[in-house]
Amino acid sequence: MADLRGKVALVTGASRGVGRGIAEGLAEAGATIYLTGRSSTPAEPPEPGTLQSTAAEVAALGGQPIPVAVDHADDLAVAGLFRRIEAESGRLDLLVNNAYPRPRPGSRQPRFWEAPLSVWDDLAVVGLRGYYVTAALGARLMVEQGSGLIVNVSSAGGDDYTLNTVYGVSKAGTDRMARDMARELEAHGVAALALVPGPVRTEAAVEALVEGGGQPALRLQSPRYVGRSVAALAMDPDIMEKSGGRYRVDELVREYRFAEPGRELA
Repeated sequence: MADLRGKVALVTGASRGVGRGIAEGLAEAGATIYLTGRSSTPAEPPEPGTLQSTAAEVAALGGQPIPVAVDHADDLAVAGLFRRIEAESGRLDLLVNNAYPRPRPGSRQPRFWEAPLSVWDDLAVVGLRGYYVTAALGARLMVEQGSGLIVNVSSAGGDDYTLNTVYGVSKAGTDRMARDMARELEAHGVAALALVPGPVRTEAAVEALVEGGGQPALRLQSPRYVGRSVAALAMDPDIMEKSGGRYRVDELVREYRFAEPGRELA
C-alpha cells in the first residue's frame, strides 16, 4: 500500500481547523511535515490551537512534525522557512497552501462599501498573495527535483457569494492561480490544483453553531477527513492528470475511498 514515508510536506496555517486536519491526514501516511502558524506557545501539555498541539498529534499519528512559527505576511520570514526546508530536508514533495485569515463563520460581514478599505489587505494579503509567495518559493525546489504537488485550499466562495466580496474574489483567484501555475509547471513534472472542502467541523464553526442556539452538525466534514483527501492526492502516481483542476473533497472520496475518522471503509 502506498504511503508518504520519506516524503516532505509543508502545511501552512496548521495550528487549528482545516490546516491541522490536513497535517493529521498526512501524518497517518507517515509524512515528514513542516507546520506553520503564528500561535507558538511551548507548554506541557501543549495548549489547544497551537503549533505544539498540532505537532504532538502528528507525532502520535505516525508523522514527523517540524513546527515553525511563521507570519505569512512577512516575505523574509517565508523565504527563511524555505531555506530551512532545503537545508534540513533537501526536498519538498507537497505544499499545502492553507493559511488564510478567515472571517468568523456566521458573523455578519459589512458590505464592501461599508467596510474599511483595509479589508482587502486583511483578507487578500495573507490569503491570495501568501499562497502565491509560498507557491513560488516551493516550486523552485520542486522544479529542481522534477516532482511535487502544490495544493491551494479553496472554498465554495470561489463559485457563489460567501461572507463578503473580497472573500469571493480571493477564493476565485486561488482557483485560477492553481490552474495557471499548473500550465507553467507541467513540463517540469510538478502538479498544482485547488481543493474545495465542504462545510468543515472546525473549532470556530462549532462555536458559532452553539452560540446560535444550534447543535454541532454531524454532517459537517471533520478536518482530518479533508486531510485524508490531501494524503490520497499526494499518493496518486498519476497526479499530473489532475494538475490544473479544482476538486471537491466529496468528489475525491468516490475515487480514493478515504473515510471519516471512526467510519473507515471495510
